[in-house]
Amino acid sequence: MPDTTWLTQEAFDRLKAELDHLTGPGRTEITERIEQARSEGDLKENGGYHAAREEQGKAEGRIRQLTELLRTAEVGEIPKDDGVVEPGMVVTADVGGESMTFLFGSREVGDTTDLEVFSPSSLLGAAINGKKVGEKTSYLTPRDVKVEVAITAATPFHG
Repeated sequence: MPDTTWLTQEAFDRLKAELDHLTGPGRTEITERIEQARSEGDLKENGGYHAAREEQGKAEGRIRQLTELLRTAEVGEIPKDDGVVEPGMVVTADVGGESMTFLFGSREVGDTTDLEVFSPSSLLGAAINGKKVGEKTSYLTPRDVKVEVAITAATPFHG
């Protein structure tokens, strides 16, 4: 399913805890700050009120994002170390003549790493998904430039 995001159980639990905080104590804290700032008077010139409302908007956006992500998440074990490119793998590939090492999967899984992340729905991700070490493929950029890709390594991500 293209809208599915692969997550480790650890990543799922971490995101669920964040969602629980944002919809519980986090939401309460922001509401209290808005009420406190509102009680200070004129809202037009009340920087604290406007900052709290902006924070509320960001938090509500993150709540929507997490809710959808967790709703469509596929929680699974770390992939097998079989050299097949699939979500949850650290991939090394020659991409357009340049060696790159990156996490193939969700940015949410990659929160604990400095690796660049490519999702299965990205152009590169779609081209390499299911390929094996040693295989070559290519993809077209939005400007119709063909980029050659050779998979040189694929190992499970242990983040």
